[in-house]
Amino acid sequence: MYIETTLMISYLIAITLLSLTPGVDTMLVIRNSARGGWQDGVVSSFGICSGLFVHASISALGISVILLKTAWAFSFLKLAGAGYIIWLGIGSLRRLWKDPVSRIEIRDSRQEVPDFRVARSLREGMLSNVLNPKAVVFYMAFLPQFINPEHSALFQSLILASCHFAIAMLWQSMLAIMVDRAKQLNFRPGYGKVFDGLTGAVLIALGLKLALDN
Repeated sequence: MYIETTLMISYLIAITLLSLTPGVDTMLVIRNSARGGWQDGVVSSFGICSGLFVHASISALGISVILLKTAWAFSFLKLAGAGYIIWLGIGSLRRLWKDPVSRIEIRDSRQEVPDFRVARSLREGMLSNVLNPKAVVFYMAFLPQFINPEHSALFQSLILASCHFAIAMLWQSMLAIMVDRAKQLNFRPGYGKVFDGLTGAVLIALGLKLALDN
């Protein structure tokens, strides 16, 4: 076995706690689930979790070392990631001001999910994760502790990323379903605006915090 059982158990515990910790990923899934239903949230989650394989690969190939050692490159990634998160937050606030009354109506089985586009959800999820410098730092510092130097670092990194993918997808999909369910049970004019306002403000705050972090 490439990775020792005890190390794998430790990794699974740590990665589960990480997945449950609220952050940009959580807010994006909540935002998109409120926008386009649970499908929007699940597809966004798939995009987010697919980005884990990118981080695992660059960590195993040592590219992240170069990135972390090159101040201007890391700063560029940090500002690009922060800018994208802020842009997503502004998008939520724009919907808040654009629609004075929520136009999303209660759906039945014959209706399509409102405002849901697969490509957009995948893009938002993938970019929010790949452009997050904290994910680069985490994978660079964390993954090597579970890598057996006698075997392929890339292969082992992808195995670990697959475990992270499964756990994060499960949690975020459950979250998407809960948000969509809550929206349906509590539907009233203006209810969608609450999600837009809250998630927009939080995403902007997270983006600003990321931009200002040293």
